[in-house]
Amino acid sequence: MTLPDLDALFSFHVSPMEIVLRGTVMYWFLFLLFRFGLRRDVGSIGIADVLLLVLIADASQNAMSGAYESIAEGCLLVATIAGWNFGLDWASYHFPRVRKFVEPAPLLLVTQGRMLRKNMRQELITVEELQARLREQGVSDLSEVASAFMESSGEISVVKKATPSSTRRSAPGPGSA
Repeated sequence: MTLPDLDALFSFHVSPMEIVLRGTVMYWFLFLLFRFGLRRDVGSIGIADVLLLVLIADASQNAMSGAYESIAEGCLLVATIAGWNFGLDWASYHFPRVRKFVEPAPLLLVTQGRMLRKNMRQELITVEELQARLREQGVSDLSEVASAFMESSGEISVVKKATPSSTRRSAPGPGSA
């Protein structure tokens, strides 16, 4: 059994700038695809988080399996992808304009008990899917909903109409002090 050539294992065989450029191009291509081309219901984690996991898994797998000729190349690619993810998170926290680009605004799906089918069609949400998501929120009838939004995370948030009993103040009964 021979020992591996450590110098070859930890040296670069491809230009580091090429690796950074490839990582940058793939990150932005996939980010734009997820942000503007796909439905929002990825889950409760953000698009950039899902993208980071997928790209790092692929990049590190290639580094481990030998698709790159050295570990250093795989590490540089993973660092490039993670750097873009951190940079977007940081910029969206500090700059509202970046946040608007990175995270879609909430989309109104129901207003005053009426479904907005154009907005539902935009996110490819069926009536059955919307009703199921409303039931998860404790809404049994559409007439109970003041508004429902598709949030940037893909979750549906619901604001229920105020019921007459919840808006009435309780009047003191006879004999109360």
